[in-house]
Amino acid sequence: MFMNWFTTKKSSSFNWLWLTDDYSFQLAMQKSFEKKILIFKHSTRCSVSSMALYRIEDNVKQKIAACYFLDLLKYRSISNKIEEELGVKHESPQIRVIENGVCTYHSSHNDISWDRIPI
Repeated sequence: MFMNWFTTKKSSSFNWLWLTDDYSFQLAMQKSFEKKILIFKHSTRCSVSSMALYRIEDNVKQKIAACYFLDLLKYRSISNKIEEELGVKHESPQIRVIENGVCTYHSSHNDISWDRIPI
């Protein structure tokens, strides 16, 4: 089955773009030079990660249009690449806001909230 580089996950009214390989990550980084992007690193086996995901998806005002979802269990190599290229230690769950190829904000665990993300 053919999978688009950015498969959209529809959860409530929230739209995710999926990071599934090096190519999709590089496209996301290129997009960060056009507009601010957000990367959400999620562990499907972690209740704290599920709660953080809920806090992001539950907000009806998606403040950053290009939000990328990374399933850490399926795509750990992409998570490692993100850590290496952006110079921010891996945590799970974690969000990173990227502008012009640079991580301008990151947060993890219970600190993940739209209210805390500088827009």
